Amino acid sequence: QVQLVESGGGLVQAGGSLRLSCAASGRTFHRMGWFRQPPGKEREFVASITGRGGNTYFADSVKGRFTISRDNAKNMVYLQMNSLKPEDTATYYCAAGAGVTDRPLNYYGVDYWGKGTLVTVSS
Repeated sequence: QVQLVESGGGLVQAGGSLRLSCAASGRTFHRMGWFRQPPGKEREFVASITGRGGNTYFADSVKGRFTISRDNAKNMVYLQMNSLKPEDTATYYCAAGAGVTDRPLNYYGVDYWGKGTLVTVSS
């Protein structure tokens, strides 16, 4: 049974940092990533990473502030979030795609979702 379990969310002041972790079990994935859903808004892409070559992709809103990484031996993916802003407040979801492609992981390419972890950035 495939599971994605996020951790690391919480409350942080603007300008602060948080590191989200996602533990995958049941299988490995070529593409993994993070999406977020701000209160009252649609779920949106944040970042993704491929297994081969470690190609990374970011939403324009987080470029230069967030980094994504993975540890294939542990079947983990991480999202390091720096210089956080109140508009980063959202539930963050870990996502995984079974397809073997190096394109960014978009919403339609996600085969599995985690349950989400809440990040709240206070001003």
